[in-house]
This record gives sequence, C-alpha cells and structure tokens, in this order.
Amino acid sequence: MPRNHSEEQFFERVAANTEPAETAPAPSRLKARIYSTLMRRESESGPLMSLTENKTTSEKLCVFEELVQIVPVGEVVKSINFCRVCHARVLAELIENAPIYWRGCSYVRFKNS
Repeated sequence: MPRNHSEEQFFERVAANTEPAETAPAPSRLKARIYSTLMRRESESGPLMSLTENKTTSEKLCVFEELVQIVPVGEVVKSINFCRVCHARVLAELIENAPIYWRGCSYVRFKNS
C-alpha cells in the first residue's frame, strides 16, 4: 500500500534531522556465541576441514588443536570441532574479555581490548 505524500515528507524531515549513531564494537561475549553457533551449524552440515589441512593453509591452531594435529589419529578425528569441549569457549561466552591468552585460540580474537 503506497504512502501518501505527507508521510513521505515527514520521514524525510526525520531522516534529515537525525545524526548517525556512533558505532561501538560488539561485546566479545556476543562474538563468541555467534562464532560457536556458526561452527556448530557448519559441523552439522558435514565434517569440518581437518587440522592438518588448516595447518597447511597457514591457520594458527590453538595448543589443544596442535596436540591433536600431531597425534597419530585419522583425519576424521582431526575434523572434529574441538572448541565445543574447550573451557576457553565457555569462558568467552560467559565473561566479557575473558582471560584467555593461548596462541591460536579463535576466542582470543574476539576480545575488545
């Protein structure tokens, strides 16, 4: 249903007198929860890229992924989403700017420091 001319003028005046809002970075807890959800959904659609493949594409692995990557297990095991069982994920989802300092941990990138 089309708007009448006076409504359009009203909204144009409102828009003209509105200043753009300053943007603030999203909270690190929110970023962590979104990342966890995306990773969970990605793993539901099929196996993730194995840690061996990740390492060859120059992706940094966290200390636990590094350990699994060097252990002599099959690529199927190396395609599991290890973040689902890591306490760093839980900390990042519950505490703003969680005290996580492991090199290569995906959740460290979300901190708003």
